Amino acid sequence: MLGLFNQIFTPANVVFMMNGLKMTVIIAVLSTAISIVFGILLALIRTYGRGGWKWAGTLVAVYTEFFRCTPNLLWILWIYFTVRGNKIGVCVFAIILFTSAVMAEIFRGGLNAVPKGQFEAARSQGFSFCGTLWYIVLPQMFRKVIPALLSQVITVIKDTSFLKMVDVAEFMRNCGVVLGSIYDVRGMLMLFCFEAACYFSICFALSCVVRTYQKTIATA
Repeated sequence: MLGLFNQIFTPANVVFMMNGLKMTVIIAVLSTAISIVFGILLALIRTYGRGGWKWAGTLVAVYTEFFRCTPNLLWILWIYFTVRGNKIGVCVFAIILFTSAVMAEIFRGGLNAVPKGQFEAARSQGFSFCGTLWYIVLPQMFRKVIPALLSQVITVIKDTSFLKMVDVAEFMRNCGVVLGSIYDVRGMLMLFCFEAACYFSICFALSCVVRTYQKTIATA
């Protein structure tokens, strides 16, 4: 068993797989950060789009419902084979298209959970609409959506494994290359356990950080 372990986890194989894991983290962080920004904008437009902006709220509603009701893998494949450009950049774009729609609904739920009276109270104190959003509404919204936001971030990390289908050198793809040289079922299971442990470590560490942050703001 030890010989099989040493055969699989050679220094070269470990470095190769860790490079894939680094790419997974980079793609996940980049996709999540941009999706959060777009998600907030979409949620604000859909929630507060009134009067002359009502059409924009309708477009956002169509966009979010359409992407949320279709698989992420479908858009990765579709964008990859229809949009020319850097392979990684194109795939990040595909993930952002899907994830922004999900983020928008998470943030919209948080915005709707903030009491409407906050706007009247802020207006009485001389706050503008944008000032009310920035200083009063958005901070409360973030506190309310932390659990759902964490869940979606973890989903994005795991969904990067779909990029194996388009040969992006992320963690699952590089592990698959190593798997191709293994002909023993025990070795395959050993590699699968390694993959699971890596994903679990990242997601669980992220979960612990967020729980700690929640406890901190709860006692503040």
